[in-house]
Amino acid sequence: MVQNRKQTIKTIAVLGILIGLTVLMAFTPVGYLRVGAISISFLMIPVAVGALTKGPWAGALLGTVFGITSFAQCFGMDPFGTYLANINIVYTFIMCVVCRALAGFLAGLVFKLMSKLTKVTFVKCSVTGLCAAIFNTILFVGALILLFGKGTVTEATGIDPTIGIVALFATIVGINAIFEAIAAFIITGGVGTALFKAKLIGA
Repeated sequence: MVQNRKQTIKTIAVLGILIGLTVLMAFTPVGYLRVGAISISFLMIPVAVGALTKGPWAGALLGTVFGITSFAQCFGMDPFGTYLANINIVYTFIMCVVCRALAGFLAGLVFKLMSKLTKVTFVKCSVTGLCAAIFNTILFVGALILLFGKGTVTEATGIDPTIGIVALFATIVGINAIFEAIAAFIITGGVGTALFKAKLIGA
């Protein structure tokens, strides 16, 4: 009973830190690495780590926090988000918040699956991070195209309007998503392994 209480306190503490870190990263340059034309976002990493702490619900919680910070920036802070919010604020909310919450939830399911497939902590944590980044990209961009339509997306991004849906998806995702997935794979693996070794989260 005492052990369970201690574990609960540790989990709450970790989630609290991750929520604070997500907000900090969202509104400061800490959440991004810009190298030339490439801009890599690290914001799905706290979401993935949240999925490691207590499974799908924690991933969904952190994903929701990430989504809310993203949605908040659609009110003048982010030109692209503001443009979409002016067209349809409900669709923008779904794209920013619901998709991120779902990505976090799915990441938690991946971690549960990986826990059954391997006992190597780094592997199950890193794969969870990788999948979290991939889920975020697919759900966000998929919702963008599905909800707002090809015409709106091409108008907002300046992409050739004659391009096909698959090509449009690939163009929007770009090389940034690949680097984000790699970063999530490495960093989530390292952070998750450290948290397990420190016994801040259960096995």
